[in-house]
Amino acid sequence: MTWTFRLGRIAGIDLKLHWTFLILLGWVFLSYLSETGEVSGGLVGVAFILALFGCVVLHELGHALAARRYGVNTRNIILLPIGGVANLERIPEEPREELVVALAGPAVNVVIAALLAVILAATGGIPDAEALESVTVPSGRNFLIGLLSVNILLVVFNLIPAFPMDGGRVLRALLSMKYDRARATHIAARLGQVLAMVFVFLGFFGNFLLVFVGLFIYLGAGGENRAVGQQALLEGFRVEDAVMRQYTALNVYETLDHAASILLDGQERDFVVLDEGEPAGILTRDDLIRGLKEFGKHGRVGEAARRPDLLELSGDTPLQEAYVQLQTKQTPICCVRDPLGRISGVLNLENIEEVLLLKRALKE
Repeated sequence: MTWTFRLGRIAGIDLKLHWTFLILLGWVFLSYLSETGEVSGGLVGVAFILALFGCVVLHELGHALAARRYGVNTRNIILLPIGGVANLERIPEEPREELVVALAGPAVNVVIAALLAVILAATGGIPDAEALESVTVPSGRNFLIGLLSVNILLVVFNLIPAFPMDGGRVLRALLSMKYDRARATHIAARLGQVLAMVFVFLGFFGNFLLVFVGLFIYLGAGGENRAVGQQALLEGFRVEDAVMRQYTALNVYETLDHAASILLDGQERDFVVLDEGEPAGILTRDDLIRGLKEFGKHGRVGEAARRPDLLELSGDTPLQEAYVQLQTKQTPICCVRDPLGRISGVLNLENIEEVLLLKRALKE
């Protein structure tokens, strides 16, 4: 995600902050300053938000560590003004594994709330529901009461049975124990969208914030349903069914001017870069433009090419798996090898989407 900067690493996972989070902190400071009339009040408000987002980080870390247990890595955790996002490389397809990963986040908030309740009980009694709702300016004991209240709300909110909330994934995992993944996703998404419309309706007659929550859930549920539906359409296909055998490969020693002429003369936007006949990286249109600005037209392709862990697939790899790997590694193109280990072609997301279009046309 753009417009983020790295705060550090937790358990080997990059923690990033979206710059708009700073606007939230400024708004909170001014709001509490206005309410209390004191700078210290504004600072306490900011401290409360930071403590709240500390709980959010632990929530997302719960998802990430549970996923790691099943061999799924997390690219990063990003903090946004509306919450946090743990960018898993993929969602486990085994229902029980997805269930554990989905519940791990809310479980962390349950533990935090329990610890806060113990601390409050030891220092003067557990607050009742009225006390939890009456916190306006968090300070002293109210600071812990407010934090307890927020963690309870995080558990309740995240367990709403609708995508993209954790509850939607819990519901899908439970349904997947009876139905196939696509069918389970479709049912969970439709239920989520019905619930979203209820939120929107109630929002117009009560708290208008529910309108935004409803729209967020409706769009998230629809997106999840489409994504899983696309993967289902790819069932039975292999990489060799979508591989491009006519493609242009660039050499690391060729000039960027030559690469630009190839880009303008054809339809290809992403190129595999070779070094002595073996893949050495990829060059996208954006890489080429950046390279021309930095190295000029006489710069070499190898200087501008990206050299990530280049993805290579065999022709008999299921197309569903290839689709996931291209998205997971965030690479636009990969090499395909034949049974003898020779490069037989390339594969990109556009080709896979064309297979999907043809499959839909045949289905209709």
